[in-house]
Amino acid sequence: MGKFLHDFKEFALKGNVIDMAVGVIVGGAFGKIVSSLVNDILMPVISIFTGGDGYKNLKYVITPAHPALPDGTAAVEEVAVNYGLFIQNIVDFVIIAMSIFVALRVTMKFMKKEKAAEEAPAPAPEPTPEEKLLTEIRDELRKRG
Repeated sequence: MGKFLHDFKEFALKGNVIDMAVGVIVGGAFGKIVSSLVNDILMPVISIFTGGDGYKNLKYVITPAHPALPDGTAAVEEVAVNYGLFIQNIVDFVIIAMSIFVALRVTMKFMKKEKAAEEAPAPAPEPTPEEKLLTEIRDELRKRG
C-alpha cells in the first residue's frame, strides 16, 4: 500500500499531469465563455434573420402530441426530428473550434517569436578604439609580410 501511494504521489506531482489539469480547467472555462458568446450574443443576432428563437425550435414533427382523452385513450408525446438543435450544436462547434484555433495560433506565434529571440545570437559588441587600431595594425602587417 505504501509503494502504491508513493507511486501515485510521483505521478500526480509530475509537471505534465499538473499542466494537463490546468488545461482541462481553463478549457472548461473557455468553453463556457464561447457558449455564452454563441447563446447570448450571436444567436440573438442570427434570430433576427431567421425570425424567432434562432435554430433551436426548428423541427420536423413525425407524430404530433395528443393529451389523454376522457374515454381512456392514453396521451401521446410528440415525436419530432429536432434539426434546429443539431444546427445550433454545429454552430457552437464551429465557433468553439475557430476560437480555439485562433487562440492556439496567437499562442504559437508568440512562442515562436520568444524562441527566435532566445536562439538569435547576441549582436557582437562594438569594437573599442584599441581593438580597431589593433585590427588595422594586423591587416597592415599581413599586407607587408
